[in-house]
Amino acid sequence: MKIIIGSKNPAKVHAVKTAFTGENLIFESLNVPSEVSEQPFSDEETIQGAINRANHAINLGNGDIGIGLEGGVHQTKHGLFLCNWGALVTVGMAPIVAGGARILLPEEIAKRLLNGEELGPVMDDYAKKKNVRKNEGAIGIFTNGLVNREEMFNHVSKMLVGQYQYKMNKGE
Repeated sequence: MKIIIGSKNPAKVHAVKTAFTGENLIFESLNVPSEVSEQPFSDEETIQGAINRANHAINLGNGDIGIGLEGGVHQTKHGLFLCNWGALVTVGMAPIVAGGARILLPEEIAKRLLNGEELGPVMDDYAKKKNVRKNEGAIGIFTNGLVNREEMFNHVSKMLVGQYQYKMNKGE
């Protein structure tokens, strides 16, 4: 089975690879567009980005399964929350979608995002590090390393794979 991952981000790629079990699995990762804002600002936009990445991945990679993972933020009356969504697509089946962990972003981060900045560069500046998005992610910074970006996306990936396996076992 050929699984195409719609990202070259190491945290996302490893998260997907560890969610699948079995033999004869071939993984390929491709840089594909999300076709949403650089900083998705709602669950809907973040979900759409994940679905778009999964569709582009399966189409461009000529695979059996396409996986798209997208991080974003979602505004609530309680503040701006970090969110993450994933999508799994395969021929002849509606996209499978799953969402993951959420945490409230500190006000100083939320303000910068609401003023038009993107989370990745804001986190690099805030943490005084480079490529936070390819390593621990904002979730890793704000959970004091107890949950990192790969784990966050691995959880979503496992939910996608589990739903897919369930549907296959049911003959859907």
